[in-house]
Amino acid sequence: MLRRQAITLLALAGCFVALYLWLHQLGIVGDLRCGTGGCETVQASRYAEFLGLPVALYGAIGYAVLFALGLAGVRAAVGARSAPDLLLVVVASLGFAFTLYLTGLELFVIHAWCRWCVGSAAIMTAIWALSLAGLRRAS
Repeated sequence: MLRRQAITLLALAGCFVALYLWLHQLGIVGDLRCGTGGCETVQASRYAEFLGLPVALYGAIGYAVLFALGLAGVRAAVGARSAPDLLLVVVASLGFAFTLYLTGLELFVIHAWCRWCVGSAAIMTAIWALSLAGLRRAS
């Protein structure tokens, strides 16, 4: 139960980060508060979109799904089942794989680091590790 609560809280934090980046791409939020200048470089690159949609939108949706799954898994009636753990692992693994791809682009292609993206990557990695721990525990 505590693990699912941690996943839910982390997903909420990740959702706020992704929403901030998405609102910046929409022009609703002004300059990114980054401190290094790398955030603007990453957000202005052609890799800031995937399949015609902003990468931050995918992040916001992914974190919202993880939040919903984590919140549903905290309920006592659902908490005893292993299905929420399996769903958390699947969604978190997809998010983690996408995060690895994006981090690789920052490192090897764009040659710039976005602190917000690195923070999101840390959040997603923690969610992924916690979800894997829950799957091992359920089996």
